[in-house]
Amino acid sequence: MDDQPRPRTPLSSTPAGTPAEHTVGVWARGLDGVAYGGDYNPEQWPEEVWAEDVRLMREAGVTFATVGVFSWVLVEPREGVFEFGWLDRLVDLLHANGIRVVLGTPTTVPPAWFYRAYPEARVVTRDGVPLGFGSRGMVSPSSPQYREAAVRVTTALAERYGSHPALALWHVHNEYGVPVAEDYSEHALHAFRDWLRARYGSLDALNARWGTAFWGQRYGDWDEVGLPAAAASVVNPAERLDFARFSDHQLRACFVAERDAIRAHSDVPITTNFMAFACGSTDLWAWGREVDVVSNDHYLDAADPRNQVTLAQAADLTRSVAQGNPWFLMEHSTSAVNWQPRNVAKQPGELRRNSLQHVARGADAVGFFQWRASRSGAEKFHSAMLPHAGTGSRVWREVVAFGADLGHLAEVAGSRVEARVAVLWDQESAWAQGLEWRPSVDVDARERTDAWYRALWDDHVTVDFAHPSADLSSYALVVAPASYLLTADDAANLTRYVAAGGTLVVSYFSGIVDENDAVHEGGYGAPLRDALGLTVEEFAPLRAGDGVRVAWSGAPDDDGAHRELVADTWTDHLALDGAEVVATYVDGPVAGGAAVTRHALGDGHGWYVSTRLDDDGLRAVLAAAYQDAGLAPRDGLGAGTGRDVEIVERTGDGRLYTFVLNHGTEPASVPVTGDELLTGSTVDGWLKVPAGEVAVVRSPR
Repeated sequence: MDDQPRPRTPLSSTPAGTPAEHTVGVWARGLDGVAYGGDYNPEQWPEEVWAEDVRLMREAGVTFATVGVFSWVLVEPREGVFEFGWLDRLVDLLHANGIRVVLGTPTTVPPAWFYRAYPEARVVTRDGVPLGFGSRGMVSPSSPQYREAAVRVTTALAERYGSHPALALWHVHNEYGVPVAEDYSEHALHAFRDWLRARYGSLDALNARWGTAFWGQRYGDWDEVGLPAAAASVVNPAERLDFARFSDHQLRACFVAERDAIRAHSDVPITTNFMAFACGSTDLWAWGREVDVVSNDHYLDAADPRNQVTLAQAADLTRSVAQGNPWFLMEHSTSAVNWQPRNVAKQPGELRRNSLQHVARGADAVGFFQWRASRSGAEKFHSAMLPHAGTGSRVWREVVAFGADLGHLAEVAGSRVEARVAVLWDQESAWAQGLEWRPSVDVDARERTDAWYRALWDDHVTVDFAHPSADLSSYALVVAPASYLLTADDAANLTRYVAAGGTLVVSYFSGIVDENDAVHEGGYGAPLRDALGLTVEEFAPLRAGDGVRVAWSGAPDDDGAHRELVADTWTDHLALDGAEVVATYVDGPVAGGAAVTRHALGDGHGWYVSTRLDDDGLRAVLAAAYQDAGLAPRDGLGAGTGRDVEIVERTGDGRLYTFVLNHGTEPASVPVTGDELLTGSTVDGWLKVPAGEVAVVRSPR
C-alpha cells in the first residue's frame, strides 16, 4: 500500500491561530480506492478472539479499523501511568494483516479516577445539576484539568504511534457536542467572561450588542456577567446566542489542543467525526476549517419512512463542509440502532443501498459502528458488522458482499460531485431562531430546510449546502429556507449574487435579525429589500391546525399558472417595492395579499415565499425558479423512475459515474450508456434497476 497522503483540492486557507504544520486537502494514508471498515473495540473481548476478528475482517474486505476511541482507562489506568502493551499488540496485528489503523484519542470517556480526582470538572446542566461518571460524554470542556489530562494522553499516543506504518488517520475524541454541548460550571463561567472580553473588548460594547437596556439588564462590572442558566423568565436572547457560540468554541478548542499535540509528533492526517444535521450544537463550517479530512457519522431515523432523503441531506452537507473534497463516513449502522424509541431493522439490501448513497454523494470511505456486536453495556442491541448471530446471518453475508462491491468501485475514489444549486445553512441562525418567544413555535429552521431539500431531491436535483457568506457565483439557483439571522454583509452578498444573474429563492422569516439577534433597522427583511423588491410590514402567523389557500397566477412562461396551492403555519403582510405577485392569498389573515413574489434585479431574480407551502407548492415555486436559473431538472426518465429513485453523478479524470439507487418497490429505467461497474455489464441506452437495487455506470464525461 502507498503510505503517502493522496493530494486533494485544498479546503481553504489556514484559519488564524492554526499552526503552520496543520495540513488541509489530504486523505488518509494508505487507503486507496473506497475504504471499508468500522469501529473496533477489542477490549470488550478476550485477546484470543482478536485473531479471529482479523481473519473475518480480511474475508469481508475490510481495509481500516478505528481503535482506541473509548480506551482512556486502558491506556492510562492511573493518572500519569501508561500501559500500551495491549494496544501495541493490536496495532501490530492489524498491520500484519494489511488493515490500516484509524487511531482514536479516547478523550470522550475520562476514567473514573479523573472524576474522583477532579469533581469540579464535571459538567453542570442549565438547571444546576452536576453530571457524574457512568455514561458516555465528556466533562467540562472549559476545565483546565480536563484539557491538561486530554493533551497528556493524546501526546503519549502520538509519541508512541505517530509514525507507525499502519497509521492511516488520527481520530480525535468522538462526536463533539453529543451528548454534552453546554456546560454551566464555574469553569465555564470564568471562560465565558474571558471569551466575551475577547469578543467585545469592553462592557459598553457588550451592553450595546446584547441590548441590556431592556429589562434593566445593564452590566457595570465583568463579575456581574453570569451564565444564561435557568431564570424566572426568558433570558436575554443575545446572551443565549453568544453562549451557544461560546460552547461550540470551547469544544473546538479542546479539539485544537489535541490536534496540535498530535501534530508535534506525527504528520498523519487528523479528523474528528461530525454528525451533520444530527448535532445542532456544532457549527460545522467553523469545524471544517480545523480538520485535515472531513468525516461524519450518520444514523437513519427509523420513524421516517423516507429517511433516504435525510441521509442524502446529511451527506451533501458533509461534502459541502469538505468544500467538495471526498470525505470519510466514519460511522453508520448495518441494521438497527439501539437508542431510538423503535429501532427498526434494515431490510435486505438496505445496508448496501444506504452505504452507496454516501459514496454517491462524495464519501471515499464507508465505516460502521461497530465491528463485533457488544454483549454488555448500553449498546448491546446495536447492530454490527459481525452480529450476535455470527457469520451465518444475513447481515454478515451482506457485509461480505458489500466489501466486494467496493472493490469494483475503487476507481470512483477521488472523483467529485458537482452541483448547480445551493441551499443556505447557517448554524448560528438556527441557534437564534430556536430560542424562546418567537412569533410561532411552529416555525423551525430544520423543518423548512428539510422541506425545501426534499422538494429538490424529488426533482432529482443535486445540491450543495453553503453559508450565506460564501462565494455563490458558481450556482445558478440558491435557496434560503431559514435565514432568520442574516448579517448585513451576508445580505449584501446575496444581493450581489442576484444582480450578477443568480436566482435566489427566500422563504419566510428570513433576514429578520442581525448577528446580535437585534431586528434590522428598516424593518423585517430590510437587508434583502433590494434583492426581493419588498419588505415585511407585519407577521401574520396562523393558529394551530389552520391553513390558507394560495392562488398561483404564475410567472412568465410558467405552465403551472392558475391553480390553487395549500399552506399553513405562517403568512406575511408584504409591502412591495418592485416585486411582481406570482401567487395571492385566497383566504386567511392576508386574503388578497401577495403570497409569492418575483423581483428582477440586474441580470437575476429574487423570489420570496411568505408562507409554509406543502411539498407540491414548493415544487411549483421551484419549477418557475428553474426557468429563471436556466436549469432543466432531469426529465425523460423511464417507467418507474419517480421520487423514490435517486440519481447522482460523480466526475473525475474525464469520466462520469452515474449512481442510480432505487429506493422504491417497482423497477425503474434510466437513460444512460456505459459500463455498469457492480456487475461488469454494458449498458446501451437504458439502464434497468430492480426495486431496492443500485447501479453505477461509468461513461466518458
